[in-house]
Amino acid sequence: MAAEKLTNVELESIRLLDSKARTVPSETIANFDLEEDVSTPFGPMHVIAHGDRRLPAIVTYHDIGLNSTSCFQSFFNYPDMQAVMKSFCVYHLNALGQQESALTLPLGLGTVQDIPAAEYVYPSMDQLAEMILPVVDHFKIKTFIGLGVGAGANVLSRFALLYPGRVDALVLINGNVTQAGWIEWGYQKWNAWYLKSGMMTSGVEEYLLWHWFGNKTMETNYDLVHVYSEYIKSLNPVNLGHFVSTYIKRTDLGITRELDPMKKSSAKNFSCPVMLVGGDNSPHLDDTVEMNGRLDPTNSTWMKFECGGMILEEAPGKLSEALRLFLQGMGYVPTLKPSRETQQRASVSSLNSSSNSLKVALSPAIV
Repeated sequence: MAAEKLTNVELESIRLLDSKARTVPSETIANFDLEEDVSTPFGPMHVIAHGDRRLPAIVTYHDIGLNSTSCFQSFFNYPDMQAVMKSFCVYHLNALGQQESALTLPLGLGTVQDIPAAEYVYPSMDQLAEMILPVVDHFKIKTFIGLGVGAGANVLSRFALLYPGRVDALVLINGNVTQAGWIEWGYQKWNAWYLKSGMMTSGVEEYLLWHWFGNKTMETNYDLVHVYSEYIKSLNPVNLGHFVSTYIKRTDLGITRELDPMKKSSAKNFSCPVMLVGGDNSPHLDDTVEMNGRLDPTNSTWMKFECGGMILEEAPGKLSEALRLFLQGMGYVPTLKPSRETQQRASVSSLNSSSNSLKVALSPAIV
């Protein structure tokens, strides 16, 4: 049988794909405008900033096991987000000792570096929230929009409750409002013990992957999970152990939904708009449902995307579109329109919906 020949048209339609294996970007090669360690009462906070500092501020805070680069850089480099970010300056905060190449705590903490490692006490969740104030004061940020994931969402929530006048809005990914349950506490207690001993065990690695993604993503998105499996090897186990210990000791935020207008002013809750986001297959979906039930419905919105726990990686298009609309509702980026890619997705979705409706209309009735 003669070999099939490809025409010029067929050849021109072929596009080579980048075959490079994906990796988590490194802070040392990331493109940022400013990198600085800001002094706080509990130790220096590592801050990476992008953009014109005269613009409105977005402050981010990452989840356990991640840092500002591994948690946010891919999402902020997404094309739709690049257009949004032209109107903001983004300040990425790293929890104490969680940045790349951080010295093992308590080394590098200035006045407290002589404390023996066995006696060192990591800041509580409330103290981590307090550390944000000297940072925003240092950069002369009067108010900001907070974007937090997991533990970072909890820290930003505490700051917003402590200093409501400094926060314009909150975007909380996998947010939670309660203290740790017994199952979470038990697993993480053992994980923290191993980590503080300098051991990154296979059990700890498996738990981190589950915490970030959930079971379904771990089973169906091998490439993405593999990237973060390799990333785990670069973590400082002792420093991560301190952060995990603090997170499982978190207290309830104490917010309540009060619908009675007479009692509403005295009820503890957020005074700023809140966008709460969860994934359909996220291990933290129930936490977001619980939190949504305690938010003020007049200034909050809850949305669920069809993905796992790492929403910024698994559904960046949907999240960036939701964030754009949320910001526009507050008066930011009023002239920004959906990108061509977003419009194409909407068009395809509309066609699929019309096709499904047509199929239903043409299908015979079942009696």
